[in-house]
Amino acid sequence: MNKGKKALVYLILALGAFIMVFPFIWMILSSLKTASEVNTTPPTFFPKSPTWDNYRYALEKAPFLIYFRNSVIVTVACVACTQFTTILAAFAFSRLKFPGRDLLFSLLLSMMMIPFEMLIIANYQTMVKWDLLDTLIALIIPFTSSIFYTYILRNFFLSIPDSFYYSARVDGASNWQYLWKIMVPMAKPSLVTIGLLNAITCWNSFLWTVLVTNDTNVRTLPFGLYAFMSSSGIRYERLMAAATIVVIPMIVLFIFFRKHIVTGVSRGGLKG
Repeated sequence: MNKGKKALVYLILALGAFIMVFPFIWMILSSLKTASEVNTTPPTFFPKSPTWDNYRYALEKAPFLIYFRNSVIVTVACVACTQFTTILAAFAFSRLKFPGRDLLFSLLLSMMMIPFEMLIIANYQTMVKWDLLDTLIALIIPFTSSIFYTYILRNFFLSIPDSFYYSARVDGASNWQYLWKIMVPMAKPSLVTIGLLNAITCWNSFLWTVLVTNDTNVRTLPFGLYAFMSSSGIRYERLMAAATIVVIPMIVLFIFFRKHIVTGVSRGGLKG
């Protein structure tokens, strides 16, 4: 690739990155503006007199610390459960030999075409029967497994040479010991990717939270943001401050671990 084409590629990538990042920059800057600055026409980009009053108002008007605590609990629990079930399922579909293994895995992959919204009614009825409405457990149970993450990890497990397995078996290791002492440490990049993607998904979950929670004490941040907007009216500077509180943790997480996400997905899709 010559210098002209390379410069054009970098220019297009930089433009795309700017388009993706600009809404977040605008959100943060708007959260530091006053009401008059936000409604100025034409709009100003940088706040003339940055103020933290919008954040103080958001934290006083709504219990965002409670929402934050609930989001952390739900996210950590979902990630831990999903990691465990994904590891076991990926090992079974990559190393264990049983009749119909590939057919069963193909059927599971076909279920990825079914959107989560189509399963909401059945999941909601289950939560009602188990008397779990308005509990954090109801926010965790539907997100304790994932076919997509199993697919990523299974492909990585398949890329591990069979000689490792046979050597471990000769040394007296059981399947359980081989999984946790050899395969899991080798699959660290894929596991980090799965954990990060799952954390982002659970943190941003909104529709399911709206359906199964009514109590303020079990709301998570996305639902809390919606409730704050409904109760406080449309004050854009305050809304931007509340939105910043919600998204900043995931932005920071993505910035620090973005390379792991790309590496894990690419390595997980090499074989399969």
